Amino acid sequence: LLNRSCFAAASLRPFSRSSAMAKSKFEYVRSFETDDTCLRNCYIVVRLDGRNFHKFAEQHQFAKPNDDRALGLMSRSARSVMEELEDITIAYGQSDDFIFVFKRTTTWFKRRASKLMTHVASQFSSSYVFYWKEFFGEQPLLYPPGFDGRVVLYPTNHNLRDYLSWRQADCHINNLYNTVFWTLIQKGGLTTTQAEDRLKGTLASDKNEILFSEFDINYNNESAVHRKGTTLIWEKRNETVSKRIKRPNEEEQQVPVTRSRRKVEAYYCDIIGDQFWEEHPDVLEDDT
Repeated sequence: LLNRSCFAAASLRPFSRSSAMAKSKFEYVRSFETDDTCLRNCYIVVRLDGRNFHKFAEQHQFAKPNDDRALGLMSRSARSVMEELEDITIAYGQSDDFIFVFKRTTTWFKRRASKLMTHVASQFSSSYVFYWKEFFGEQPLLYPPGFDGRVVLYPTNHNLRDYLSWRQADCHINNLYNTVFWTLIQKGGLTTTQAEDRLKGTLASDKNEILFSEFDINYNNESAVHRKGTTLIWEKRNETVSKRIKRPNEEEQQVPVTRSRRKVEAYYCDIIGDQFWEEHPDVLEDDT
């Protein structure tokens, strides 16, 4: 028995050395990895887009031009991402598109673009599936959705605001077109081809006029979430809770306690002008 124990102990030592040698022998493969550390002092923007979402929307019978269930699910998924990755200072979404902005000073995942992008995409996708029933009830999810991601860096507040303004302007342009297009079909009785022909070469003013003069629809009265998209930011909220406290020589009693907590809040407003940023100065970091 003693000899067997000695043999076993002896056999462990060369195995340990050979393992280390094998590790060092193959470790060169790490040199093929690309350094994707994001430049310091820049906002890191991760943008997600639904993959083949036109087909996904048709197969799941999304309402046209906007499905509030789908928009609500997108926002809920984005909220989940922000709650998981707390260095995201602001998020903006419209249709099947959502943008997440990490603050300039973030050190999450050592600022590696691939890590940030894959964490955002995986958290968003899994949340979309997880919360599906909350918005669509018993309507089945026929297959899992996919979202592709990209990372862009913006060095200044001006650059970041211009980027977000571009996305909100895109929301307005697309929603105005879709609103008129589907109104012509659903209320005007046109085919999709006829509606496309009718809108060729039209300006925003022309589209507004079609809605107002032919269908008595004032576009400005349409839902803000459709026209402006969804903006998510962190805000502090005071909450009062009851806490049981027992003081010396006294009976235990319930005492109200006020706590300040950070929560993700949604806004459906203009972010191109200055008002939103003046009312929420903590969203952006000082350029200096």
